[in-house]
Amino acid sequence: MKKLLHRLTFPALLLFAATAFARDPNLYVFLCFGQSNMEGFPGIPDEDKTFADPRLQVLAAVDFPAMGRKQGHWYPATPPLCRPSTGVGPTDYFGRSLIAHLPANVRVGVVNVSVAGCKIELFDKDHFQSYAATAPSWMKDTIAVYGGNPYQRLVEMGRLAQKKGVIRGILLHQGESNADDREWAGKVKTIYENLLHDLGLSAKDVPLLAGELVAADQQGAVAGMNALIDDLPKIIPTAYVVSAAGCASRPDHLHFTPEGYRKLGERYAETMLPLLSQKQAKNK
Repeated sequence: MKKLLHRLTFPALLLFAATAFARDPNLYVFLCFGQSNMEGFPGIPDEDKTFADPRLQVLAAVDFPAMGRKQGHWYPATPPLCRPSTGVGPTDYFGRSLIAHLPANVRVGVVNVSVAGCKIELFDKDHFQSYAATAPSWMKDTIAVYGGNPYQRLVEMGRLAQKKGVIRGILLHQGESNADDREWAGKVKTIYENLLHDLGLSAKDVPLLAGELVAADQQGAVAGMNALIDDLPKIIPTAYVVSAAGCASRPDHLHFTPEGYRKLGERYAETMLPLLSQKQAKNK
């Protein structure tokens, strides 16, 4: 019996050890989701087209044929990061700002699963089907790229990311399509808790950062939604709101300009950095 137990447990121990050694505690992974502003509005400034720092990586959530990227593989975070048709967004500048302020031995990895125009309901794993069924055809095409289930794709990529690094935070930018929805925060709470559960994460270790929409000082078309976003920490104690005040918008007053994305992304980083420092201090 002892020999049998040894045969059964020894390979498992080897597998556990191999996984543990493969995972780099200094690869900080961040899951990003939302709608068009998290995707990155189409168009990449010339100065961003050649960005490639080995300390900032993206785990491709879809194939990028023209860039030679395959779903589920890591690459230098040269934009676009979400899908081939998207542009630069807050995720780009969030990651760049983090590596500029974190120790040189720390790398950052991002995963971006976002769908332009979608309501938050698309990421509710128990109710997304009914919402997706009524979505316009152009949105259905985007949903199909994620295998018909963007939430599940985010979880799948999160699990892959956990084989290489440690998930440190979840970034959300969404709300334009849920303007004035008083139940929005509760829906976000459900999705956040589902992600934590499905990825075996703890809220105290993995905060949620939610960005405001184009603000009133930029004549934001749905700036009133920011009041609901600002209340998110009242419902989710480990949620933090990223201000969009002063972040320049495009003429539609819904989407940010590249400079607006830069400022917003840097603010996501400014919000995250102290939380990372607190975590490091507790681990000492």
